[in-house]
Amino acid sequence: MRKAKALLSVWYAYMLEYRAELVLWALAGVLPFILMGVWMQAAAGGEFGMTPVEFARYFLAVFLVRQLTVVWVVWEFEREVVEGRLSPRLLQPLDPVWHHVAAHLAERAARLPFALLLVAVFFLLYPEAFWVPSLSGALGALGVVGLTFALRFLMQYTFALLAFWSERASAIEEFWFLLYLFLSGLIAPLEVFPETVRQVALWTPFPYLVYFPASLLVGSEVDAWRGVGVMLAWGAVFWVLNRVLWRLGLRHYSGMGA
Repeated sequence: MRKAKALLSVWYAYMLEYRAELVLWALAGVLPFILMGVWMQAAAGGEFGMTPVEFARYFLAVFLVRQLTVVWVVWEFEREVVEGRLSPRLLQPLDPVWHHVAAHLAERAARLPFALLLVAVFFLLYPEAFWVPSLSGALGALGVVGLTFALRFLMQYTFALLAFWSERASAIEEFWFLLYLFLSGLIAPLEVFPETVRQVALWTPFPYLVYFPASLLVGSEVDAWRGVGVMLAWGAVFWVLNRVLWRLGLRHYSGMGA
């Protein structure tokens, strides 16, 4: 517990030194608001199964989910391996991954106030989209968002471990991002997808990185227990793969660049 507190304190102080950069990162995540305008206009003149106000709430929830679950560990870990900076961390009595976990959590705490400010501005501009989720719904959505962050971090950290064999492990994440962009619900809620595509997508991990927590947050009807079950199943798959790659990678690592 003392190690966790020390790590979080150090990384939070570090993140506060780059508050201007955090503001830019938060502003860079406004893509859902742009897509919201497009879908609200489309819903006003077509049949998409959702009203313009429902689209506005959905994309606001997408913005919040992305602000709370953004992950960049693959680029950090890849640089550590290529530059040999992983070596001193391997000598510490702590798995190096906890440095990255603490950095992400600290960044989230530093970024959250500005993200909430953007949400307040959103409701000033679209007061008709204001809603108050139920206490049970809000707590459930918050728990799922935490699970979403854990799954996304685990997936990206697993790709990052390929840096032991390749200097461009991040290329896997960039290819993975294309599937994430289309199937996660970032560019459109799954309700507007063809039924066959939607049913297939729900067995992949992508909808549970955006669509599922966002739908819970706005109170849409989703199969919560199935969603949590699929997330845990994918989490188990990536956990096993992660541990195997970690052990093999340590045998292969030679501190290149150190």
